[in-house]
Amino acid sequence: MSSSNAKAPYYFVPGPSQWPVLAGFSLLVTMFGASAWVNGLGWGPYANGIGIFLTLVVLYNWFGDAIAESEGGKYSERIDTSFRWSMSWFIFSEVMFFGAFFGALFYARSISMPWLSDLDHKVLWPNFSGQWGNTGPAGTIEAFKTMTPFPIPTINTALLLTSGVTLTIAHHALRAGHRSQTAFWLFATILLGATFMGCQAYEYIEAYHDLNLKLTSGIYGSTFFMLTGFHGFHVTMGAIMLSVVLFRVMKGHFTPEQHFAFEGAAWYWHFVDVVWLGLYVVVYWL
Repeated sequence: MSSSNAKAPYYFVPGPSQWPVLAGFSLLVTMFGASAWVNGLGWGPYANGIGIFLTLVVLYNWFGDAIAESEGGKYSERIDTSFRWSMSWFIFSEVMFFGAFFGALFYARSISMPWLSDLDHKVLWPNFSGQWGNTGPAGTIEAFKTMTPFPIPTINTALLLTSGVTLTIAHHALRAGHRSQTAFWLFATILLGATFMGCQAYEYIEAYHDLNLKLTSGIYGSTFFMLTGFHGFHVTMGAIMLSVVLFRVMKGHFTPEQHFAFEGAAWYWHFVDVVWLGLYVVVYWL
């Protein structure tokens, strides 16, 4: 938020924007490309790449419009309150999003598996033990090995926890008016997030080639890639948000009193940290 918010109107209402429609279209192209890619269609990777590029272009321009409005003194204290509530509800929706996936994992692991291996089902599947990480009662899934917490998941946990610390240091530096320190610690946070994504990509490659663990590896494979994959996507989006904030810090935006864009991105990043701790315990240890 701009430091000139004292001159802002009581409540600013932006004009019609093309960015929501274009964002929906670019995300549609992205997901069509991704679905085609995983189904082995040759045009899938290209469509996915085009969709991602269009999404980044839309975000760049959409963020630019919001930044121009903020720096133009159009956002009042009432707008600041609106942004805070909006970000809070958005993070709450993300909590429900991951809650549904954790619920699916719990149901499959703690309810379905014991049920399929109880005495009533021994006639159908006499050799099915119901142990988590199996090839299914019908034996139609290729054999695979389950994931362990060492070494990559534990390294990733250390990376994300450290990034939470560096981001908090950056926030304190901004509130103290130390812009150069803010930029340094923000860059360190983004670098840690990028390293996390690199480690996760390596983990996926290792899981696919060495453990034969794929999306098609039954309920274990689908829940593993669903939870960790969506979390990785959220880390990527959080790193993009923080990169925008870093660019704005270097451009001289924000004051020690008015910097909600920084705070909103920080809330999101800390939420991603907390979700990963749950994933680390439930997916890799239990």
